[in-house]
Amino acid sequence: MNPLEWIQDDAGVDWPRMLLVALSVTVLVAVFVAAATSAAAFGPYNPSWDGTSELRDDVESEPGVESELIRETDRYDAYDANETVAFVVAPDKQYTGDDAERVQRFVENGGTLVVLENFGTSGNELLATVGAETRADGVLLRDEQEYYRGPTMPIATGVENHTLTEGVDQLTLNYASALEPGDATVLVRTSEYAYRDINQDGELSGDEELAASPVATVENVSDGQVVAVGDPSIAVNAMINEPDNAVFLQGLYADADHVLIDLSHGEELPPLASATLTVRGSPLLQLLIGGLGIGAIVLGSRGNVRSAFRRVRTAVSGHKSADGPDAKSVFEIDTEQRAELLRERYPDWDEQRIQRVMAAFKRHGSKRGDDE
Repeated sequence: MNPLEWIQDDAGVDWPRMLLVALSVTVLVAVFVAAATSAAAFGPYNPSWDGTSELRDDVESEPGVESELIRETDRYDAYDANETVAFVVAPDKQYTGDDAERVQRFVENGGTLVVLENFGTSGNELLATVGAETRADGVLLRDEQEYYRGPTMPIATGVENHTLTEGVDQLTLNYASALEPGDATVLVRTSEYAYRDINQDGELSGDEELAASPVATVENVSDGQVVAVGDPSIAVNAMINEPDNAVFLQGLYADADHVLIDLSHGEELPPLASATLTVRGSPLLQLLIGGLGIGAIVLGSRGNVRSAFRRVRTAVSGHKSADGPDAKSVFEIDTEQRAELLRERYPDWDEQRIQRVMAAFKRHGSKRGDDE
């Protein structure tokens, strides 16, 4: 019985069954969405405004670039640091112990580390760990003149001439923090009308001054380099396509062979995404799943052949000989007659399928002869 027959009766559509099917489909879709997506801010599987799923898609679709979402810092050692860029977006936890040492070693060996942080402390601690001088000062930037949708979304127009800012005229920020660059090279500054809202009163007052504040820097550390950005929001789905955020982010890995998005100190991944990454990272699991898939296909094919064998045997068992009224057994007619019967009975079958059924006839016939 096919699904259409199941939800229909002689009087028409069986509405209770139809509603059951609709409810079941809705539940399955909801379960799948919950297992495949995340609501975590800055999460690469979060398709909402505050996720970074578009950044993940951009990196994965970049020609000539191999990308990986890493959940363990030991993956840093699997790539040639000189050809790799790693993104750390607003980490929730501090990098300590072996994790800190691996990231530090990655930079020392020539890797490029990009840290996007505004008000958190974990990003600053990571910058200190790898030997960078830049820090996010943790004070909200406002700009009453050059802004996108409000003063807390400044447009940073002070773009310096640098290979990492090629094609970038501005960055569109969203609750950004200024950077303290130390000896780092400043890549982008706010306009001269921006100020650090130290007392958080939403207006220029007290000791607050108008100034062009750094929001993106780069500095050499050992054989590598560290890029710091005072606003992780330039990477979220709601902001990445605002001028010129995507161009700036793409420019950071344009010359790289590998891009790592470090999730090791962020929110947990959704179950389906976690399972997928686990399989991708384990050749043994890939081999096991591939073997199970091949086995299922083989068993399914055998089932189809046996089913076809039974149907054809039933269909041809009443085949009458031209010489008399007695029916010949399907095993008593010759090979060509069997094939011709199959072609007539099942005109949509290709020759390969017919030959498989013929082989099944032959095996069954041989066994039948042995039994007799």
